[in-house]
Amino acid sequence: MVVVRSPYAAAAIGSIDKSSALQITGVLAVLTAEDVIADAIGTLHTSVKRNRRDGSAMPEPPFRLLAHAATRFVGDAVAAVVAETLAAAQEAAERVSVEYRELPSVTDAVAASDRGAPAVWPDHAPDNICFVFEQGDRSAVEAAFAQAHHVTKLDFRVSRVSANSLEPRNALGMFDPAGGRYTLFTGTQVPHKLRSELAEKTLFVPSTAIRVVSPDVGGAFGLKGSPYPEQALVLWVARKLGRPVRWSATRNESFLSDYHARDTASTVELALDKDGTFLALRIKTFANLGAYLAFNTPHSSTNNLGGLAGTYRTPHIHAEVVGVFTNTQPNAPYRGAGRPEATYALERVIDVAARELQIDRVDLRKRNLIAPEAMPFKTGLVFTYDSGDFPKNMELALEAADWHGFEQRRREAAGSGYLRGRSIVNAIEIAGGPFKNPNEEAADLKFDANGDLTVLLGTHNHGQGHETAFRQIVVSLLGLRPERIRVVSGDTDLIAHGRGTFGSRSLMVGGAAVVRASEKIIARARQIVAQILEADDADIEFDAGTFRVAGTDRTIRIEEVARRSHVPASVPDQREYGLAASAIVTPQEASFPNGCHICEIEIDPETGEVQVVAYVVVDDVGNVINPLLVKGQMHGGIAQGLGQVSGEEIVYDKSNGQMLTASFMDYQMPRAQDVPPINVISNPSPTLNNPLGVKGVGEAGTVGALPVIMNAILDALAPLGVLHLDMPATPSRIWTAIQEAKRKNP
Repeated sequence: MVVVRSPYAAAAIGSIDKSSALQITGVLAVLTAEDVIADAIGTLHTSVKRNRRDGSAMPEPPFRLLAHAATRFVGDAVAAVVAETLAAAQEAAERVSVEYRELPSVTDAVAASDRGAPAVWPDHAPDNICFVFEQGDRSAVEAAFAQAHHVTKLDFRVSRVSANSLEPRNALGMFDPAGGRYTLFTGTQVPHKLRSELAEKTLFVPSTAIRVVSPDVGGAFGLKGSPYPEQALVLWVARKLGRPVRWSATRNESFLSDYHARDTASTVELALDKDGTFLALRIKTFANLGAYLAFNTPHSSTNNLGGLAGTYRTPHIHAEVVGVFTNTQPNAPYRGAGRPEATYALERVIDVAARELQIDRVDLRKRNLIAPEAMPFKTGLVFTYDSGDFPKNMELALEAADWHGFEQRRREAAGSGYLRGRSIVNAIEIAGGPFKNPNEEAADLKFDANGDLTVLLGTHNHGQGHETAFRQIVVSLLGLRPERIRVVSGDTDLIAHGRGTFGSRSLMVGGAAVVRASEKIIARARQIVAQILEADDADIEFDAGTFRVAGTDRTIRIEEVARRSHVPASVPDQREYGLAASAIVTPQEASFPNGCHICEIEIDPETGEVQVVAYVVVDDVGNVINPLLVKGQMHGGIAQGLGQVSGEEIVYDKSNGQMLTASFMDYQMPRAQDVPPINVISNPSPTLNNPLGVKGVGEAGTVGALPVIMNAILDALAPLGVLHLDMPATPSRIWTAIQEAKRKNP
């Protein structure tokens, strides 16, 4: 299957001529929105509901599998061409003749909210405003600002990015007419949720009529946490044609059709007293939602605002988010999903305040840190932290980074013609949450008759090393050898229930389910052992995979118990054989991974090129199951933050909505040589909110990387009078800022 996509950001669709395409040898079908509607195929829906300023429900325009009557971004799907070969489908797609009438478009959220801007959905949101979301006590914040000794204000943007996973999006659909069942092979983070959404809202079949299979996925980062039109299209077309149907995005197509992320414009203000104590913080953000509301589109800009509290005692915080429709792709979560944006706002404005008040930036942060003895601590916005030692994070990071030796390094850099800068930030995020919503996770543990164990996980692996981490947990709980444990995920026929992997939740929630299922396994095994060894249940001890009758040398291994559990004479309850257990666990609270990042950079003023020369992060992710996996997650997250700060940005032509960065020739991805050695130091403060004491690590690196690298760049430029730049800090943008500063201060 090849998808015909709109070349216009906004256009009315007239006639669609399929005749020439259908003449290509091997072409099986050319399908449009008319065919979708005729077959009563539904739309895609959003899971996050917000309201407009007057309290009315936000508009939810139809997100169809193929655009009907009009297209609303460059890359909007217009037709699906299916052929025997990829070459035939591509040639036929080029021959589909679509009559377009180009319309005015708008791609910037602030511009789209202005009076008179082109309406993306004239019948649904003539002002382009989808929702206005507020959190926090506005009146308390205003009162604190009125009493403030000093107010620091900063306008900033967080750039629009594309996830660019190693494995592009894909979908293979099949339909079995005899059983009336669909099978979808696809890269997704949420197999069960994808199944239910497609079944209930798009194909209108029972969820049992769809099987979703998602093997290891080559990168996801939030990009693959939502249903896409192509996933539904291949199933519908497979049923219609009686043939398996495959689609895989090209890189260029990914830029044009993947959900994008970030893209906010904000004004943040910090109120302080004469001693530099934080009194209040407020922020107003315009969030670019894109043209349609995908499954998670409103999530990132509204669901993780609690991160604005950071690791500080700020008593009053208020946030307002205006969600705006534009002629761009739908927005979706991307590593951090609002957490990096919140931390960026806070840590940037703190640095600006320190400069304005002439207070050392380290000292200003220390004055306002939450002390460990204050835990649990209710922040000024949403979150209640259960554990963490934020001052120790800073102490360890300052020592590891040789903070006090920086001036010597700066002088040495200057002697070589370079500008050297540094930065320190404190980062915190929520994991396993938001806990006010259902966040359960499942695990099934099943021994076979040979004593080998299969672990069926509701979480999903897409590069995090779940097989390693979960196998380690089972080894520690049940005492099995690792090679006797098989870990399975990503198949809705094999796994009864699962939420998937997102929000750094896997070990916290999925691990808790494994712990609970293991406890059930041991309890059941005790009954079997008691019968085999002719002892009382209460006298059976268990340690490292071995059961023992207390006070004796009579023992039996758990593998043998599993084998004997299939033998009638060994089973106390003749109606139940085998050794297996299932668990679904819902955490009562979230956890809050945190850390301190320190970064040093050098800038070549002749070219504007930035090199990160040193990076230290002290992280608290609770108990560490596998140090190498934790460091790998931190490295990957920091690299993604570095990429966004240094070059990644989706750019549109403001005059016509054309994407100007639809290839790696134009969209600057970081390379291995751009990433410095990263010193990761652990300072765990285990949480009591789950049995493993883990806090999550998947997003921690990105949350801190955005502000620490940008602040370091601006620290290097500050002596020249350059006090603010918006990301990405490309060589061109930095060089231009340096030249302008020289003209102002010759």
